[in-house]
Amino acid sequence: MSDTPRHTKLIVALDTQDTAQARQWASELGGHADMIKLGLEFAYAAGFDAVSDVAGTQPLFLDLKLHDIPNTVASAVRSLSRLRPRLLTLHASGGRAMMQAARAACDEAFPADARPELLAVTVLTSLDDAALAETGVTGGTRDQVLRLGALAMDSGMDGLVCSAHELALLRQELGAKPVLVTPGIRPAGSDQGDQKRIMTPAQARDAGADWIVVGRPITRAANPAAAAAAIAVELAG
Repeated sequence: MSDTPRHTKLIVALDTQDTAQARQWASELGGHADMIKLGLEFAYAAGFDAVSDVAGTQPLFLDLKLHDIPNTVASAVRSLSRLRPRLLTLHASGGRAMMQAARAACDEAFPADARPELLAVTVLTSLDDAALAETGVTGGTRDQVLRLGALAMDSGMDGLVCSAHELALLRQELGAKPVLVTPGIRPAGSDQGDQKRIMTPAQARDAGADWIVVGRPITRAANPAAAAAAIAVELAG
């Protein structure tokens, strides 16, 4: 657990292919979430004009997990500058040169007062040690997260996307500097879904998360605004 109390904020993932549905959720959640997340599912189905439309004036976490050769990722970052995301993701496993190229492109393409925080994805929360070993990584999830996290911060990233179960380790090893964004958050009693390494909002806060990402437990609730508000209360407690 972190020794320093953190003001952990809530990101709501709007995981849908339907622009009208995403727009409705964004409207309902206004004032109940600190940021909305739109990712691959929505961007591929609806396009980037729809991303801009749904986000409106709300802070946007654009979760595209860029991963390609350095020049291609740098070009992608420049192309995304018109959307003005607050947070933007890429895979740390793309390596140092790719992350450095993304950093340079971000600093070049975005106005200084509108640059997003670049977040490196360490290990997806759908992967456990056994699944990671199938890809050839045999040292275990924690070692891989720490290895990629250190590489990302040394390559100019602003923060990391990680499972809540690696939060305390990353804080211990990397200190307070990284912005830590944590998906796989499930309020007590909710369906685990396809996530394997999960925590409750309060547990993630206490472990050192700056942001938590919650999707289905909010968007599929009978009252999404009330579900988001309940999580905000939990985080504040």
